[in-house]
Amino acid sequence: MVEDPRRILVGMVGRLSRETQLHLDERHQHFQTTDMVLFAMSVLLAILGVFNVYYISVLYQDLNGIVNTMDSMHGSLTGIRGNMTSITDTVVTIDQHVRNMDKISSHTGALADKMPQISGSMSYISGDMIEINQDMSSLSHGMVNIEQRFGQMTSAVSSMSGNLNQISRPMGFMNPVIP
Repeated sequence: MVEDPRRILVGMVGRLSRETQLHLDERHQHFQTTDMVLFAMSVLLAILGVFNVYYISVLYQDLNGIVNTMDSMHGSLTGIRGNMTSITDTVVTIDQHVRNMDKISSHTGALADKMPQISGSMSYISGDMIEINQDMSSLSHGMVNIEQRFGQMTSAVSSMSGNLNQISRPMGFMNPVIP
């Protein structure tokens, strides 16, 4: 039995129509899934953006605190440097006075000739005075060295403060935006 060609054509168009509708429905379902994934990712990125702005504001405030602390440290070190200069000057004065002890030592020798009973004690004192003179000279050099190192530390703290100011400066533009 021979089938009618029109019936075959109508059946084929019907199957084609059903298959096309199935593909359209599947495509629409995939679009909806993609839209939901994109919306979820957008919400997640917005939340991350808010947290990033918050963390930038916290970092900016912390860097400002560090810079202020460095400025305070610089001021303190400058004061300490002034005090060390005063101490060094005092040690130099003491060293000059100790140098006058040599004259006292020579006069003590003359007294030893005149007073033989105290000659041994005065020789001992004379030796101690020479040692004190050497110790004071060494102390004077040490104080000058300490003063130079405080000067270097003050310079380094000033440099670090400037560097931190440069690091925190780019975040300053966020201040009007940050709550």
